[in-house]
Amino acid sequence: MEVFITLGLSLGLGLLIGLQRERAEARLGGIRTFPLISLLGTVCSFLALNHGWGILAAGFLVVFGVLAVSNVFRLKESPLPEPGQTTEVAALLTFALGAYLVSGNRPVAFVTAGIVVVLLHLKEPMHQFVGKMGQRDMSAVMQFVVISLIILPLLPNRSFDRYNVLNPFDIWRMVVLIVGISLTGYVIYKIWGEKAGTISGGILGGLISSTATTVSYARRSREAPATYRAVVFVIMVASAVAYGRVLIEIAAVAPKRAAAMIGPLSALLVWMAIVAVVFYPFKRGDEERMPEPANPAELKSALIFGTIYAAVIFAIGAVKEHLGGGALFGVAIVSGLTDMDAITLSTARLVEQQRIDTTTGWQLIVTASLANIAFKAGAAVFIGGLAFGRRLLLPFALGIAGGLLILWFWPAGR
Repeated sequence: MEVFITLGLSLGLGLLIGLQRERAEARLGGIRTFPLISLLGTVCSFLALNHGWGILAAGFLVVFGVLAVSNVFRLKESPLPEPGQTTEVAALLTFALGAYLVSGNRPVAFVTAGIVVVLLHLKEPMHQFVGKMGQRDMSAVMQFVVISLIILPLLPNRSFDRYNVLNPFDIWRMVVLIVGISLTGYVIYKIWGEKAGTISGGILGGLISSTATTVSYARRSREAPATYRAVVFVIMVASAVAYGRVLIEIAAVAPKRAAAMIGPLSALLVWMAIVAVVFYPFKRGDEERMPEPANPAELKSALIFGTIYAAVIFAIGAVKEHLGGGALFGVAIVSGLTDMDAITLSTARLVEQQRIDTTTGWQLIVTASLANIAFKAGAAVFIGGLAFGRRLLLPFALGIAGGLLILWFWPAGR
């Protein structure tokens, strides 16, 4: 029975990939060819269990040879064959997936097949994305490579301070995480481009930086006062999504303790989303386009964030030892004024290490987030003007009120 299940799974994966190739009108194979290639890989792998792995290698070479001969004939038929070798590589990978199902981890095969189909299906959007990339965008990608693949592995993985918190490798790992999240939002923006309107602009703004989004849209409100409804809505959406970003950071840094911390933060996310919906601009013509964000992977910005993170986590360690837990909230307020990432990551890390209890952990993060909202309100007044600041005062006040109620009434240890 297990053999038939494996053959059925192999047939299904081949059909999935073949369906996509058939829709793409690939000349080398489609809805019939790819299932056959997958089944060939599975049968060869079964035979290899009893007769040696040479059979599997021979099957792979046969598929490779058939593809090569097919390409030769295709070149003779047309001097301008279809560009690229995507279908050929997909066929070889389909054979490998069929073979892997016999003795490998099946979920890995399913995930790989899914990735293959998605990559094949996203041909046009991916080519459009690359076509839209300029020198600035390539610099963002290359700088992220430097940050994550060159600098990070070279840093020592041990602490150098009396509070056992300043670990260069761990500090830079947090930098990579934050830059990666922001870069994801930046890439999504580059794909959507001018299509990033009011709602999507707020979502992407919160994913990249809610503070930068507030500053950018406040400046726009000063330039075009009639758009204030849409601007307020975008800023509130970004502020709500910022809590989603916080939840991602906690899950990444403190996976064992995240369940005890996500409740109040999720409640605050929902509350901020409700506030944003209340201020949705129903009037036509209030649609706002998202301004292009700055490169989130600049090495200078990464160094600045790394320094801030190191300072915050060192301050938490020192304050906790010399002044007690109550003074940590002062650190949270100061740190959260301009940025929530440093205090979120440092607190989550200490919670994961059981140096701070989970209740204190989420309370520090909520306190920092409220300080951040207050800072964004001040920045909006300073940049957007007093009239715009008054319009933003009520939604931000509601957000802060919701956070204070959660701090006061959310049960400890839940």
